[in-house]
Amino acid sequence: MLFKRRTKPGLRERMRVALWPRRSVGRSLRYFGKRVLRLRATPHAIAAGLAAGIFSSFIPILGVHIAVALAIAWVIGGNIAAAILGTTLGNPLFLPFIWGATLEAGRFVLSGGPSDEPFPHHLGHMLRHLDFAELWGPIVKPMLIGAIPLGLIAALVVYFPTRWLVASFQNRRKAGFRLEKVAETS
Repeated sequence: MLFKRRTKPGLRERMRVALWPRRSVGRSLRYFGKRVLRLRATPHAIAAGLAAGIFSSFIPILGVHIAVALAIAWVIGGNIAAAILGTTLGNPLFLPFIWGATLEAGRFVLSGGPSDEPFPHHLGHMLRHLDFAELWGPIVKPMLIGAIPLGLIAALVVYFPTRWLVASFQNRRKAGFRLEKVAETS
């Protein structure tokens, strides 16, 4: 194999790379952007798929992000690969910030204004015993409700620039292919 590694990385190295990129965060983001731009679909489909993935990252239930992103992308005509790429926002580095924001947004929506209500004192006990009935009211319900407006805002913020960038990239790429074809026939 031409680009295969000589030694396969172990579990520890794969976990480290999953949490922190090998080269740099900037390089990883550039690579992510290039992967999105090079997908073969319409600009709307790519942007809608990416927005669906971003929206689903705000859902506080682990393990359903990709399934929700695929369902939303299918309904709105988004690209499936872009939806899966969009769910990468919900990685361990961003989830604490997303969950904190969704919890506060949900508490704001449910109380009709800024919430002065403190967190339950027995939250640690509820989390240790995973008592869903006790977690529902103070934690899960506000997070689910807060995920909707924050996810929609993030999806809209991502959709329009992505659509414009993909359209301009595809137009430049087509123009380059036309120039190469003209040069070959001459």
